[in-house]
Amino acid sequence: MTAVADLAAALPAGRVLTDPDVAASYARDQTFLQPGTPLCVVTARSRDDVITTMRWATEHRVPVVPRGAGTGLAGGATAVEGCVMLSLARMTEIRELSPADEIAVAEPGVITADLDRAARAHGLMYAPDPSSYEISTIGGNLATNAGGLRCVKYGVTRDSVLGLEVVLADGRTLNTGGRTMKGVTGYDLTGLFVGSEGTLGVITSATLRLRRAPDLPPVTIAAEFPSLRAAGDAVAAIVAAGCRPSLLELMDRNTLKAIDDWKNIGLEPGVQAMLIAQSEEDRPGGAAQMARLCEANGAGFVAVSSSPEEAEELIGVRRLAYNAKERLGACLVEDVCVPRSVLPEMISIIEEAAARHDTLICTVAHAGDGNLHPVFIFDRALPEPPPQVWAAADEVFRAALRLGGTLTGEHGVGLLKRRWLGLESGPVVTEVQQGIKAVFDPLGILNPGKAI
Repeated sequence: MTAVADLAAALPAGRVLTDPDVAASYARDQTFLQPGTPLCVVTARSRDDVITTMRWATEHRVPVVPRGAGTGLAGGATAVEGCVMLSLARMTEIRELSPADEIAVAEPGVITADLDRAARAHGLMYAPDPSSYEISTIGGNLATNAGGLRCVKYGVTRDSVLGLEVVLADGRTLNTGGRTMKGVTGYDLTGLFVGSEGTLGVITSATLRLRRAPDLPPVTIAAEFPSLRAAGDAVAAIVAAGCRPSLLELMDRNTLKAIDDWKNIGLEPGVQAMLIAQSEEDRPGGAAQMARLCEANGAGFVAVSSSPEEAEELIGVRRLAYNAKERLGACLVEDVCVPRSVLPEMISIIEEAAARHDTLICTVAHAGDGNLHPVFIFDRALPEPPPQVWAAADEVFRAALRLGGTLTGEHGVGLLKRRWLGLESGPVVTEVQQGIKAVFDPLGILNPGKAI
């Protein structure tokens, strides 16, 4: 504890927290994983706090786990034994917002929705839109390369990042990228850090690309289908027709029932899936065309919003999905991503795995880019998923890879998916990634055991 006292003395008063109960509250994310016991928590408020912490950690060879709001779903921000939990949640300054350059410079603790609201005051928007946007932070989004509801049109977080300020393991500061829309000088270190889950450095600010907000309020449709496969076929038809939705979300019967049991949305007995789509197109008929395609692929009912309030109400149903599923039990949340052309096949495989292993799986999907979130529900009293749940998850992961997909589209690897990494990466990729880790973090103190 003498070393911790030295860290506390080197930082402004109140930055280091050692109370075991307080430290425990910082030790886990939204997964069921049991965390290790932190040595202490550092609540950083500036880049200098991060520099001081990393210099101390390097000197004493203490592991550091960076943390934002703790909304992660893969165990990436789970404490390892004897670590410093480095909380960046209080670094909340938007250092700059330039309408002329259409950029913002934000610290890692800025809430995603707050940045979007600040941009919209200038007729702009911050495009990444994870479901947790009202509570998740920019730093966490950067760490996992988060996607979200609007990624079908605007891409994932990496597509909105122009430059980064990063504190390395030894306390040195590295600046990557810049303020321009183009930049190919040297290796793409910005892209390397985005999605690295805090294993290469600690991001202390980001220069982010803003977009013009739509001139017209978006129109939203909600379509009900008699089968999940029919909804998947409608997604394929919408994409093939070139409708260019800004949002295309799919929910299965189990998810809808969980929401209905909680919020009483009026779910009809024959509805097995719902598709929620949104159009920001200036040309007339974008939403109407998607509605027609849904009807042509078997939708029994299609609602089209007639006001911004109605549009938000329909999307609100989708945003309830995760919390509704949490009410059913503990959740193993996954996010396989497959080519859009095989989305209907992947949906069928998930349904078959649920039946074969007698496991409740609630599936939602960012359907426009093939990113599915099968959520495996199990008894909350259990410390981890029972064998049949792991077996069903294994079947889903292997199928996604067989169809040309990936283990994770936006949640990251964290701890949960490391057991399957070898199936996707292979020995050469693993060796190269470990070599990159060694360059940036030769002592292995940054979020050890995560991501690779």
